[in-house]
Amino acid sequence: MRIVIAEDSAILRQGLVELLSLRGHEVAAAVKNADDLRTAVREHRPDVSIVDIRMPPTHTDEGLRAAIDLRAERPGCAILVFSQYVETNYAKQLLAGEAGAVGYLLKDRVAEVSDFLTALERVAAGETVLDPEVVRQLFATTGQAGPLAELTPREREILGLMAQGRSNSAIAAEAFLSAGSVEKYVTSIFGKLGLPPSDGHNRRVLAVLRYLDS
Repeated sequence: MRIVIAEDSAILRQGLVELLSLRGHEVAAAVKNADDLRTAVREHRPDVSIVDIRMPPTHTDEGLRAAIDLRAERPGCAILVFSQYVETNYAKQLLAGEAGAVGYLLKDRVAEVSDFLTALERVAAGETVLDPEVVRQLFATTGQAGPLAELTPREREILGLMAQGRSNSAIAAEAFLSAGSVEKYVTSIFGKLGLPPSDGHNRRVLAVLRYLDS
């Protein structure tokens, strides 16, 4: 994969460059601020970009706002946010729409390098990958109006696991359900959120985005 890295910590930035290069990936650019991120993505058109949230000059939300701008310019521009913080308002904007190819991992919660690399590959392939803690905080700020009010607590739990990128078999193991029961819950969620079968869209991603965008 061709990758752009935006990380203001020189040690972590160089560490990511070495890690990814050793795994055979091409690091097209490794930058330390949001303006250089925008320039690098426009120039190199990477398969995926790894983006920290808090970068110069204010160290607040520059990286996340740059990621939102880049996806507005090119829907489907693959972004993996890799940060110590959950910024719920901008995170919902980043996840809005139907393009997929977005992830949000917390640095302190990545236990294995292989987990990080797998998440990066999944985002580059067009999937949505969210850390469970990100999901928890986003769900905590989500309203209960509209179709979402119809979801049962169990359906909300299943939807939360879907947001983490879990397959039906993984959800079954996590929630102590049979595969058939999980399929029934997922079908019910799709129905309540008004998501009919479609060849053009991934209903699992749309269900999560509908929830977060409500």
